Amino acid sequence: MCGIAGALAFGAAQAGRADAQLTCMAHRGPDAEGVFERGPGWVGQTRLAVIDLPHGDPPIANETGTVGVSLNGEIYNFRELRAGLSARGHTLRTDGDTEVIAHLAEELEPVALASALEGMFALAAWDEPRGRLVLARDRFGKKPLYYFRDGRRLVFGSEIKSVLAHPHVPRELRADVLPDYLALGYVPTPDTFFAGIHSVPPGHVLVAGTNGDVRLERYWAPRWPGADGVVRAGGGPAEQVAEVRRLLRAAVGRRLIADVPLGAFLSGGIDSSAIVGLMSELQSSPVKTFTIGFEGDDGFDERPFARAVAERHGTEHTEFVVKPDAAGLLERLVWHHDQPFGDSSALPTYLLSELTSRHVTVALCGDGGDELFAGYERFAAALALARYERAVPRRARAAVARRAAAAR
Repeated sequence: MCGIAGALAFGAAQAGRADAQLTCMAHRGPDAEGVFERGPGWVGQTRLAVIDLPHGDPPIANETGTVGVSLNGEIYNFRELRAGLSARGHTLRTDGDTEVIAHLAEELEPVALASALEGMFALAAWDEPRGRLVLARDRFGKKPLYYFRDGRRLVFGSEIKSVLAHPHVPRELRADVLPDYLALGYVPTPDTFFAGIHSVPPGHVLVAGTNGDVRLERYWAPRWPGADGVVRAGGGPAEQVAEVRRLLRAAVGRRLIADVPLGAFLSGGIDSSAIVGLMSELQSSPVKTFTIGFEGDDGFDERPFARAVAERHGTEHTEFVVKPDAAGLLERLVWHHDQPFGDSSALPTYLLSELTSRHVTVALCGDGGDELFAGYERFAAALALARYERAVPRRARAAVARRAAAAR
């Protein structure tokens, strides 16, 4: 992952380039750092090199040096977009995905620009001739992007701490979001625990002008089954299974484009096992897989399941065994998350990522599989509860609840 940051001044104000915004995100991009600064705006990036290692260091701009772009993430269809730009007369100096955005920004309005990109991304494009800063976040919000605005400037960054590093951004906590956190384990987008700092919603672009006009526009929304215009899957179960496999295979294939070592997190569950299986089909060399276990832990151990999958697909498998020390890691996790986050999986995920990074630069995982395919047990519980409420009259349910309370 990379880190992006920047600012835009409104009217006669000064944007105030704050190098501390990038310095505090050096962990996101240890390979290079650069800034594109023109007039009242600047965009910067700390780079983790994945594609076009020799030529992709920031700052990245178009051929005239009037549009600068910083990118966190990866654009999977950049080669197709690059071919189209070259055919239309653009001159590209790198072989990476970031420069493609700079040239597309010359041709397309912000919504069309974001819609043309396939990938996981948070991007910033400063177009000096148009006096326009464009921030965009991918469709599902895999990559974070935060911003602060007042009457004089807009400041943004990949992390809240990067926004707070700007000298004109106040540090004021919001107590009113605490109920949301206690109920959900996080603060829903676009709010944060900090007054005035918001998250760009998934599937949205933020467009800011030097005159102070700032607008949010949606460029994508999920289409739900049964909605008008939704194309429904045809055929029987066998055809639908084949279509899911085709889509998963294509999605995994697009994520294997890299000029650095690749691997995969492997838990032995259906989601990560499916990804490893497809990677094995698509790669000529054995997939590098990684699993974590905890020393002396009597709880659930995923290593035997992961080992079985690794043997099935002939992966180059590595198991890490660590001593659990949640208290010792707490301060470090809080520093990275910037605000309270109530998901206990953050601890093993952090440890697995830290250990895996010693072997590969990029690792695929199964995040999102349970959400897309309703794999969590709470989904089944919610469905059962809905059926119960439809089948049992309210008075009867109330009587059952009173008897249960009396029994306790």
